[in-house]
Amino acid sequence: MTSPQRVFALVEAVKYIHKNGIAGDIVECGVWKGGSMLAVAETLVSLGDTQRTLYMYDTYGGMPAPEEVDSDFRGEKAADLLQSNADKKESDLVWAYATLDTVKATMALSAYPAGNIRYVAGKVEDTIPAIMPDKIAILRLDTDWYSSTKHELVHLFPKLSNGGILIIDDYGHWEGARKAVDEYFEETGTRIYLSRIDETGRVAVKQQ
Repeated sequence: MTSPQRVFALVEAVKYIHKNGIAGDIVECGVWKGGSMLAVAETLVSLGDTQRTLYMYDTYGGMPAPEEVDSDFRGEKAADLLQSNADKKESDLVWAYATLDTVKATMALSAYPAGNIRYVAGKVEDTIPAIMPDKIAILRLDTDWYSSTKHELVHLFPKLSNGGILIIDDYGHWEGARKAVDEYFEETGTRIYLSRIDETGRVAVKQQ
């Protein structure tokens, strides 16, 4: 579940890219029920900025299997948390289960052009880089686990425009996501300042 602070930060990011003419599409990896991208769509509509394509990457069937590195900030293994809630995955926050039809119904609540919304179903390791935009204005990563987050950064961060916004939803909650982010920027020698949104969310502006 996305906190009010993270929704506010996302909406402000949309206003920022519009005001400053940052080119590119909007990408979200891990959309759950679609609430965050709905906020993006409604903000873009209010600004009259509806030419951007909204890319929504998700399995549309809940979280894939985590690895050993994936644990929460308390040290609880993600695999154990998934297993303990397997009988109620449709309501569980860790499973983040929602069907494609559910997400499409959420997005239909906005007036954003349906032709400019792209639903990409499957694990990101299987769909990226085969399907991805040429240029990104906002990159929001919310797939929690190490492997998926690292894969997204490797392929999508280079597509983020200078002045574009990077949002890491679970940097402060899931150790795998944090490790992937720290590793990627260290390995690439990229200088970036991650600003705290709330206890888990982080945001940064990509510099030249």
